[in-house]
Amino acid sequence: MEYVPAKTIVTKTKSSDWFGIDYNMNIYRGCCHGCIYCDSRSECYRIDRFDTVRAKENALPIIRDDLRRKVKKGVVGTGSMSDPYNPFEKDLELTRHALELLDAFGFGAAIATKSDLIARDVDILGQIREHSPVLCKITVTTTDEALAGKIESGAPSPQKRLEAVAALHKNGIFAGILLMPVLPFLEDSLANVLGVVEEAHNAGADFIYPAFGMTLRANQRIWYFEKLKALFGDKDYPEQYRRTFGGQYRCISPNARKLWTAFSEKCEKYHILYRMKDIVHAYKGNYTDGQLDLFSLL
Repeated sequence: MEYVPAKTIVTKTKSSDWFGIDYNMNIYRGCCHGCIYCDSRSECYRIDRFDTVRAKENALPIIRDDLRRKVKKGVVGTGSMSDPYNPFEKDLELTRHALELLDAFGFGAAIATKSDLIARDVDILGQIREHSPVLCKITVTTTDEALAGKIESGAPSPQKRLEAVAALHKNGIFAGILLMPVLPFLEDSLANVLGVVEEAHNAGADFIYPAFGMTLRANQRIWYFEKLKALFGDKDYPEQYRRTFGGQYRCISPNARKLWTAFSEKCEKYHILYRMKDIVHAYKGNYTDGQLDLFSLL
């Protein structure tokens, strides 16, 4: 494991619009899940050797000091840039110990991951939930194991991730699915999207938050197109993207309207939340003291 220097790790967000998160915390730099579409690979984030996972030096003492200095409690999000449950976390336990610090200092937690390792920390998440909101977001964009093995080659299988959702739900943790990105021409079919909803329901997911499309920045686009050529040589997906989206940053699926209608109907049928304000209200609703600033999100 390589280590990189850091002066601070828990930083204030510019806005709490994204799932009601007040602070960001990224303990690792880079990711080895190998997702061909990852936006964090973009040049603007300045993460060199993105596929090499590095940990931040003295992460736990820095996090402790960061939390100690915060005047206002709130929800600390992790996973925005690099997955907090990469394979090295199993032995290093930096994310686990960071959650213990959140618990000790009275902060909530909002975790985004593509790993089933999150279920290991259900005990600490339960302790945090006793005093502060807890939100677990697990990315699943397809239940097609073969497709996932190509586009997310280093990540645990979709089935394992869904089992993690089920384990969290069984233990009373508010958990659900990030259905994003839904890759145009690869995943934006009714069968794929509704298949994810069906399996999420079977796992007891509290919510599914979707994005029917993807983002493509300049250097990320080059990487993505190269991977599409290598993995799906019999189909000219890059040319489809060029014809449909040109050089756009936001590549919204041509099927987005149809997908949204069918997706929302299915979620309503299963009583699964899918709108941001409803998700935030549900996981923060029992914590009504002023420190959470809940009502500013409604």
